[in-house]
Amino acid sequence: MKTAITEMFGIEHPIIQGGMHFVGFAELAAAVSSAGGLGIITGLTQRTPELLAKEIARCRDMTDRPFGVNLTFLPSFTAPPYPEYIAAIREGGIKIVETAGRSPEQYMSALKAAGIKVIHKCTSVRHSLKAEQIGCDAVSVDGFECGGHPGEDDMPNMILLPRAAEELKIPFVASGGMADARSLVAALALGAAGMNMGTRFIATKEAPVHDNVKQALVAATELDTRLVMRAIRNTERVLKNKGVDRLLEIECERGKSLKIEDIHDQVAGVYPKVMIDGDMDAGAWSCGMVAGLIHDIPTVKELIDRIMADAERLILERLAGLIGVESRAALKVA
Repeated sequence: MKTAITEMFGIEHPIIQGGMHFVGFAELAAAVSSAGGLGIITGLTQRTPELLAKEIARCRDMTDRPFGVNLTFLPSFTAPPYPEYIAAIREGGIKIVETAGRSPEQYMSALKAAGIKVIHKCTSVRHSLKAEQIGCDAVSVDGFECGGHPGEDDMPNMILLPRAAEELKIPFVASGGMADARSLVAALALGAAGMNMGTRFIATKEAPVHDNVKQALVAATELDTRLVMRAIRNTERVLKNKGVDRLLEIECERGKSLKIEDIHDQVAGVYPKVMIDGDMDAGAWSCGMVAGLIHDIPTVKELIDRIMADAERLILERLAGLIGVESRAALKVA
């Protein structure tokens, strides 16, 4: 399947593995890239730029296919040394960077000078247009269904994607709610040139996380996520657990006076406890509503191969079958 995204990034299938904290290590990125998609190492999971350089080198030992690095610009308790991370990315020969959170505008000159293609994750059309204006090569359009930060507009992908298609000149992929061939075909129909999957890739054999996390995703339904931190306009979709229940209680108690310090214990340092130790009640960790569509834990290759095979069947058989015989004949002639 050739799209603007497969051509831009030199990949076989229009499937990107989004950056995920304490999930996007070399093992997963290499598995996705080797299976024909675009694997992404999560830059800030590596505590220092030097560690990121080692992770990039480790991934190169695992695959000869293109892979990228995610850099997320979000409010945090300590500001990461972004220029040093970008230097590690450049020196590691990375040519694709997924940016997320705040605008990457102040770092675009450094990224472009290194010949890096930038795909920025956006939760609105206006932010997507800004990304296009500052020189991003592509956009990952993130609907309200997504895990992590869905923005503050609460716009689902059935509306957001076609609006992006109406406005953007650069290619974009659909993110949020993406899990299978149905997601991919729908995204293509709505104007996207591929899809970005996050939560779905956690429930794969190669994902370097505790098995408790994978089993929790298989057991979860589409009703098991919660939105937290709305009062401080840093909304995040997370999987419901005891830590999240306590976080929501604090939010209810504090109301509009909530400060990030009030929920420090429920949001800071949670990912290692969940992803490494398997403590599923530790606190807030990003998870999409797509958990309701996760029913197994395949290898990455099995998942991607299944998506592409099913997508072909959906397009050539089910959808084509809805068109009359005469119309199909006319399409073939054309």
